[in-house]
Amino acid sequence: MEGYGSNIVCKIINISKRQLDYWDRTHFIKPSISEASGYGSVRLYSLIDLIQLRVAKELIDHGVSIQKIRKSMNFLKKSRPEIEKPMAELKFLSDGESIFILTRDKHVVLDTLRGQFVFSIALGKIVEELSGELKSLAKERKYTVSFKGQKYEVVLHPDIEGGYWVECPSLPGCASQGDSIAETLGMIKDAIKGHLEVLKEDEKLRGEKSRKPR
Repeated sequence: MEGYGSNIVCKIINISKRQLDYWDRTHFIKPSISEASGYGSVRLYSLIDLIQLRVAKELIDHGVSIQKIRKSMNFLKKSRPEIEKPMAELKFLSDGESIFILTRDKHVVLDTLRGQFVFSIALGKIVEELSGELKSLAKERKYTVSFKGQKYEVVLHPDIEGGYWVECPSLPGCASQGDSIAETLGMIKDAIKGHLEVLKEDEKLRGEKSRKPR
């Protein structure tokens, strides 16, 4: 199963690492693929986790507190135990005060309606948007950088933990990384410079060895 690290998740959902960490530690929404287990460990979230995070973020952005979301989820766990992950399987509506859940029967709404609906969260649209964003992030891209008048094709790869890494196929072993595309392309230029200097030095040493008398 493909997993997404904290940096990618925060970028896609538009939340801070502190917020994501708090949601994990308080068991609000935990990563289902890999949990943090000490220094150097990595949290890995699934697509289902991302859907739940996006739903929670939209509810919060529309004025619903985490406490109310927790209460709603606890109610659903007790009343609808067959629904394993409510925020990834149901459609929510809210007026900013209450959370209402639409069931399969369009005439049945869980909870009491106390006012006109202000917004709704369509899971189908969220899944489609997240899938598109993840596919876009996962694609490698080719760029051309110049050094001393020579052009080099480089391949940029998104890093699962955020940022990018880049390689220069024409110079095996020449690679670098960065937080943004611009920074990463700048770093590969420096890497190309260093790589070429090493090759030049190696060629010089080979020439000196070949000229030594035997």
